Amino acid sequence: MLFIPDISGFSKFVNEVEIEHSRFIIQQLLNSLIDANDSGLEISEIEGDAILFYKFGEPAQLSDLYNQVEKMFRAFHQYLAAYDNRKICQCKACISAVDLTLKVITHYGEFTPLSVQKFNKLIGKDVIVAHQLLKNDIPQHEYWLVTTGLDMQPADLTQWMHWSKSSKTTETGEIDFFYTQLGSLKKDIQKPSVQSDLFKQVKVLSVARDYDVNIKTLCYTVVHFEFRHQWQAGIKAIDEVEHFLPGIGSRHRHVLENGKTALMFISNFDYNPEGKTIFTETNEKDKTSFCFVAEKTGPNSSRLTLELYLQPNSFKKLLFDILEKKKKEQEFQISLERLDKLVKEMIVPLEF
Repeated sequence: MLFIPDISGFSKFVNEVEIEHSRFIIQQLLNSLIDANDSGLEISEIEGDAILFYKFGEPAQLSDLYNQVEKMFRAFHQYLAAYDNRKICQCKACISAVDLTLKVITHYGEFTPLSVQKFNKLIGKDVIVAHQLLKNDIPQHEYWLVTTGLDMQPADLTQWMHWSKSSKTTETGEIDFFYTQLGSLKKDIQKPSVQSDLFKQVKVLSVARDYDVNIKTLCYTVVHFEFRHQWQAGIKAIDEVEHFLPGIGSRHRHVLENGKTALMFISNFDYNPEGKTIFTETNEKDKTSFCFVAEKTGPNSSRLTLELYLQPNSFKKLLFDILEKKKKEQEFQISLERLDKLVKEMIVPLEF
């Protein structure tokens, strides 16, 4: 048996958007498909946007195949929903990832493995047939295709399932197949909830400054860690980024100019280029939160407000007001002044 899950929209995805981010997202999606394999399928090779699975033996029961198809489909879209909910980057790759789709081709036939080092490359006419079926006239791009070699007349396995029959003309002849749309499986896939703890904390400081740049330039500069040491007072560098594409919940480390370090995590991100964009980092040790609030004030003007939040403790707040508030307020003002020069020189990628 040949079993090919194929990510549709991949070519458009990597041709039109930021390449490194799209590569990472596709890699994670392929990993989610592999992790969802619980039916003993072997991997022949990764084919860019698809995986060629195979299994020797008699044809599997259609119901068993459906269970595998459903598990992979749900894992695929669960990852996309989670990524879309936690993402911070606003390049076209990241914001359009949620629109990627998955189709699955299953075909039973004859083939043989060709061993090359530790890999088994499959060869044979039916391997070619299975790949030819990836290109067809089926409307939409979320379906399961079954050739007649697996089942002459597939049965409806769920209430929403409905099979259609079609064929494809190839150099080796006419290939008959059945297909059913899978879109109904997405209806109960929900985005995981992400709640900010800011409402449980107490705001102890707020400093703002206006900038003569558009809101996207301001947001891009503030959100990306690689620029932070150039403008935020007290920070020498940000390293040990836990994730290639940081998002809500991911961790990173502030290396401070005084030689100390602080382990932080992204606790909140709400992007709204026509209103307010809120980005919050929280210190894992003392739960202090730094909030960056970017607002659009005009077509080419914006405002950034730096806010500091503490855990609700009246004694700690009193100590902060007496011992630290003035110094921290000066740091915020210096940071905002440094940022003014940086944002005017910033070149934002077209994809953002």
